[in-house]
Amino acid sequence: MQTKKPIGVFDSGYGGLTILKELQLALPMHDFIYLGDNARAPYGPRSYETVYQYTLEAVDWLFDKGCDLVILACNTASAKALRTIQQKDLASRGSHKRVLGVIRPTTEVLGQYSTSKEVGIVGTKGTVESESYPTEIAKFFPEVKVFQQACPMWVPIIENRVYDTQGAQFFVEQDLNALFAKSGAIDTLLLGCTHYPLLIDTIESLVPKGVKVLTQGSIVAASLVDYLKRHPGLDAGITKQSDCVFYTTDATADFDAHAADFLGYSVHSLPATL
Repeated sequence: MQTKKPIGVFDSGYGGLTILKELQLALPMHDFIYLGDNARAPYGPRSYETVYQYTLEAVDWLFDKGCDLVILACNTASAKALRTIQQKDLASRGSHKRVLGVIRPTTEVLGQYSTSKEVGIVGTKGTVESESYPTEIAKFFPEVKVFQQACPMWVPIIENRVYDTQGAQFFVEQDLNALFAKSGAIDTLLLGCTHYPLLIDTIESLVPKGVKVLTQGSIVAASLVDYLKRHPGLDAGITKQSDCVFYTTDATADFDAHAADFLGYSVHSLPATL
């Protein structure tokens, strides 16, 4: 029997499921393992060192499960931990192993969507304070101006499943007003947190007319398809039986209930200890 060699997908909680959903659509034959570190979520307010340590533990756990390729489907982990893991830790784990994030694939194309060359980013406090998006966008689109807004209430709203309430709309409107007060020329808004697509209807109803609202899932999925084409040896090692297994570091029943909101189908997760 062939040993499973899936693609690992990691997030601090549920948000990475919006990435996984698009990865499954783009790579329907590939096997996946999803790991949510729900017991220690959210990562957004945590220090660089803590996010790095937690993320490395999750990456090593996925490596032990047979994943040679791990996607950090979390903007905070991508902003605070990815570079250190790639530069410091991967060499000792095996030269064939890869860890990729969600920020670089997004910034490689973001400027193409803007006519005014002014874009807005909404994200967690950790992602915004890392300055990862302005730094990466400047490499590919130096002419683009980036305006950011931290939205600390959005993830708790989503994880508590109250995103269709007046209270949720109040906080979303407050943060969007703060962002667009920084520039009226913003014509493209990136949801720089993988949770935020669950708020997209509210967001689109509140942004100024004509503003494009972008989510990361399809962008990251297209980038991964291209990456695997350019690394056929890595792709050949991934098992392809259309299988996906879900793990959480917290209560499985709670994870399953939330996951259905993000994925649109039911899952039965397994417990994980990091």
